[in-house]
Amino acid sequence: MKRSRSVLLATVTAVVAAGTATWFAGDASAATACATAWSSTATYVKDNVASQSGHNYTAKWWTQNESPATHSGQWDVWIDNGTCGGGTTPTSSPTASPTVSASPTVSTSPTVSTSPTTQPTGSGSLPAHFLTGYWQNFVNGATPLKLAAVPSTYDLIAVAFADATSTAGAVSFTLDPGLASAVGGYTDAQFKADIATLHSRGKKVIISVGGEKGSVSVSSDAAATAFANSVYSLIQTYGFDGVDIDLENGLNATYMASALRSLRSRAGANLIITMAPQTIDMQSTGSSYFALALSIKDILTVVHTQFYNSGAMLGCDQMNAYSQGTENFLTALACIQTQNGLRPDQVSLGLPASTSAAGGGYVAPSVVNAALDCLARGTNCGTFKPPATYPGIRGAMTWSINWDVTNGNNWANTIDPHLSTLP
Repeated sequence: MKRSRSVLLATVTAVVAAGTATWFAGDASAATACATAWSSTATYVKDNVASQSGHNYTAKWWTQNESPATHSGQWDVWIDNGTCGGGTTPTSSPTASPTVSASPTVSTSPTVSTSPTTQPTGSGSLPAHFLTGYWQNFVNGATPLKLAAVPSTYDLIAVAFADATSTAGAVSFTLDPGLASAVGGYTDAQFKADIATLHSRGKKVIISVGGEKGSVSVSSDAAATAFANSVYSLIQTYGFDGVDIDLENGLNATYMASALRSLRSRAGANLIITMAPQTIDMQSTGSSYFALALSIKDILTVVHTQFYNSGAMLGCDQMNAYSQGTENFLTALACIQTQNGLRPDQVSLGLPASTSAAGGGYVAPSVVNAALDCLARGTNCGTFKPPATYPGIRGAMTWSINWDVTNGNNWANTIDPHLSTLP
């Protein structure tokens, strides 16, 4: 997210990383019966069991199309329960109850569904599909607002931004004097009261770290500790519901993951953790942002990638470069994330609220709605159609609420009611 916008990159030829499955042979002496064979088309929820290549696996959370053989481990979705059935998997499945919408038939273990029966931890009480907007703690030509004046269409409000301190990794927050003057006076106490007011309306408020000019760096154990401690202090002081990582000048995935896990252990399971990478940061699983998202997948709420200020980018088909400012760009790049490890409910479409809010990539909100339909249902697609449908696609984000208000709230007023029509 930027205080001032500039086009990041004209054309990128990054290649989307694709995992190669590693298959494990079962122990021929295993006596445990194999569960129903894992299916790439089935949706599994917490505690569902499936087998693959002679091993039984248990799902830790909602998952689809994530091979147990390559997605088991401490921070991954599947628990490897060891060998089963003498190293063989069933050749047929019991009668399904309920069934998956596509072959093969799946038995009562696992139970399958088209969307999570409960929201994963780290979602607070956010809706299944929700709208996110950034609130500007500075003045740049967009309408200045007090926090309580944020329109009710927004479910999650990200306060932009926390700032770096002289201590590596630590952040602080101070109301901008220019903003306070522009809105007729705004004190710290009034800001805290406004967060409480938004909570009373059922909204969530998080603190965003970084932005275009942000210089927060978490690149050591000490910095990770300082980051977690300082963000937790802001949560305690202001009542923030979580944190947004919007570091546009690079990040260290290992130390940031450590910081966020430490923060989560202190703040609890309802802590909201979001990320706002630039488009190039989510082109490959090898990038630090994508690596961070995957490493904290079990506690990550959503990634709302900035699908703008980027020029043309490769899509998940790895064959075509799609131009920003089009529906194809949104759908072809969103499926990079859903095909490479993130759950659909962890993917949101980030767009500018108006042409004034970004240097490039603006699309009409009706196009955002069409892209959400395409991803969720396979309808209203452009010339690109994703390889699967993702009913759990989380929603949309905009930079910024202030620019949307300047534009007559057209962005939120168009997209918010459409979210309730998604599966």
